Amino acid sequence: MIPTISVFEHSPDRGQGLARDMSVRWAFEEVGQAYEVRQVSLSAIKQPAHQALHPFGQIPTYEEGDLALFESGAIVLHIAEHHVGLLPGDPNGRARAIMWMFAALSTVEPPIVQREIAMYMEHDKTWYEKRLPILEDGIRVRLHQLSTRLGKADWLEEAFSAGDLMMMQVLRRLKTSSVLGEFPNLCAYITRGEARPAFRRAYDAQLAAFLGKPPKQAN
Repeated sequence: MIPTISVFEHSPDRGQGLARDMSVRWAFEEVGQAYEVRQVSLSAIKQPAHQALHPFGQIPTYEEGDLALFESGAIVLHIAEHHVGLLPGDPNGRARAIMWMFAALSTVEPPIVQREIAMYMEHDKTWYEKRLPILEDGIRVRLHQLSTRLGKADWLEEAFSAGDLMMMQVLRRLKTSSVLGEFPNLCAYITRGEARPAFRRAYDAQLAAFLGKPPKQAN
């Protein structure tokens, strides 16, 4: 059975690969699993039919037979556990890859999201100009720690894994920020991830969904 994921009908990120379904699309592409998409509008995600799948009214959701999941991290982990390619074969390596998935979503992403919320929702407040540098300093702390751990390595562990996939999707949220540019090895890390054929296929699919036309075909 081919799984189905829900995606935005008109993604707020304008197809730039930042919406939450991107990590799920990327995971499917990495393991070579076909999938189908169900487009939902911004109003539909708040309706009972969608909230029966995702109680918080967000995307993506995952449906396969009688299994329904929500939360991108949980969905990527499910894909990684049922297909070869995103988790190491040895138990210790597998545990470390999963650890990095949690680190991406629980430790690195929160200060980045706080900055985004401030930029979109608080930019007209009198205290915004003073608060933004404080938020960015919090991001710098996490990026410095991550940069130090990564060092000159290509990936967080020996080989690319679901941990890298989730971490890169978190870091890509900073691509328009000068903060990320202060850490050249993290910029190079993202570039390596974006050069993966599976990433390009997922990105093109999400962009095509926004544009309302089929993905471009590789030469």
